[in-house]
Amino acid sequence: MGEDQRNEGATPEELDEGAALGRSIRDARREKGWTLEEAGRAAGIGRSTLSKIENNQTKPSFEIVRRLTQALDLKPPQLFLQSGQSGINGRRDYTAKGQGEFRETATYLHELLCSDLTSKRMLPYVATIRARDISEFDPWIRHSGEEFMYVLSGELIFISEHYRPLPMKSGDSLYYDSSMGHGCVSTSEEDAQVLWVSLE
Repeated sequence: MGEDQRNEGATPEELDEGAALGRSIRDARREKGWTLEEAGRAAGIGRSTLSKIENNQTKPSFEIVRRLTQALDLKPPQLFLQSGQSGINGRRDYTAKGQGEFRETATYLHELLCSDLTSKRMLPYVATIRARDISEFDPWIRHSGEEFMYVLSGELIFISEHYRPLPMKSGDSLYYDSSMGHGCVSTSEEDAQVLWVSLE
């Protein structure tokens, strides 16, 4: 069976998810001004494979989605969140301690948890806050949706638009609109660690 036929028998919800993923990748590629060949080269996949993903003719693996989102500079909470709609019930995913998908940025080290399921409404991850000054966020982080944050260890300051800087310590939690510009800086001797759950 060829790749073009892999979506045969898929539910309408799964087809919608694939179409949404394809659109987001195509939009990000065009925003960079890249051709299919240039984007495929940056992600280490073939031009024809990328074309099929953009046109929802094939369902990409998690690894290919990871490479594409990294090459196209999609922000962390949007990395693997496709459509939150799914017609599948009884799903589960598991991540052993320290076995998540790691992604490093200039200010954070993210460990994505339960990342085998790409079609879900929330993205849980543990982040080590490496930033020590708000000037390291240029520009501030902002993306669609809402986020829940729970401080696992250390101390930090949560800085955002519209509000005064908020000191937080182990055990503190916060829920906020993630379209509001924001960032975290560690203030304890060791880098603070937080559990984040991003909601679509």
